Amino acid sequence: MACFPKLCLTLLLLVAVLGSSNAQLSTNFYSKSCPNLFSTVKSTVRSAVNKEARMGASLLRLFFHDCFVNGCDGSLLLDDTSSFTGEKNANPNRNSARGFDVVDNIKSAVENACPGVVSCADILAIAARDSVEILGGPSWKVKLGRRDARTASQSAANNGIPPPTSNLNQLISRFSALGLSSRDLVALSGAHTIGQARCTSFRARIYNETNIDASFAQTRQRNCPRATGSGDNNLAPLDVQTPTSFDNNYFKNLVNNRGLLHSDQQLFNGGSTDSTVRGYGNNPSSFSSDFVSAMIKMGDISPLTGSSGEIRKNCRRVN
Repeated sequence: MACFPKLCLTLLLLVAVLGSSNAQLSTNFYSKSCPNLFSTVKSTVRSAVNKEARMGASLLRLFFHDCFVNGCDGSLLLDDTSSFTGEKNANPNRNSARGFDVVDNIKSAVENACPGVVSCADILAIAARDSVEILGGPSWKVKLGRRDARTASQSAANNGIPPPTSNLNQLISRFSALGLSSRDLVALSGAHTIGQARCTSFRARIYNETNIDASFAQTRQRNCPRATGSGDNNLAPLDVQTPTSFDNNYFKNLVNNRGLLHSDQQLFNGGSTDSTVRGYGNNPSSFSSDFVSAMIKMGDISPLTGSSGEIRKNCRRVN
């Protein structure tokens, strides 16, 4: 195509800008600058998960909640200060997001190995992968090269992370806005094969809904009183069968109307995602491979790269 030099340059710059968000992420980003990065992160994650199996789910959830709010940029990790409001006290995170101390430990170990090199955003991505693998799930090569945000948004966290009251259309719509398909939605929801939820998140489901196995509802009611304010923080496993193993039992539970959260059971309730849920329940390797693909896609959401953002020294505050 013939074009004037200035126009060609403008087009080239435009292509560079549009393609830059993910182009600079690579699986070997730190291979020279921090060669022991993966072993350093994994040993810290393993020791935390060995101490408390639930921590694997907590670290995985931090990565979700980071990526769903203005991209995977470590903004979730910033503490509130007198002059700064972060995301930790947004509704989806307050009294439930946890594992920040483990992230601090990982960051500290990584800083000892290679100071000022690895971002907190990338540490979250690696810790999420390691948590899944340590609990028996698949592994994958994590794309790296994200930088850390200097800002956070409590309102974006309140609006961006789907609440457990979401219906299927709301879930599909929110994931679609981030470039994730309904199949990605179902695969990523399979992360609920591990972890726990608070009574306040599933009370309405176990007392008011009809698409729930009766004996399952009764079991959950024993530790989650009907009255609001009573036992709100009591915990129940998201996967009643194998709560600390990353497997496909979550989907088998949904087929049997044993999803703990309203948003879980929405994935198998006569709608467009029923067949995907059934497929993952019957074929664990199909779930594993789709989960890996969806995690990599989610990790590509709006990263800061190049000279944008910074590499935080302490994940809780900007430099």
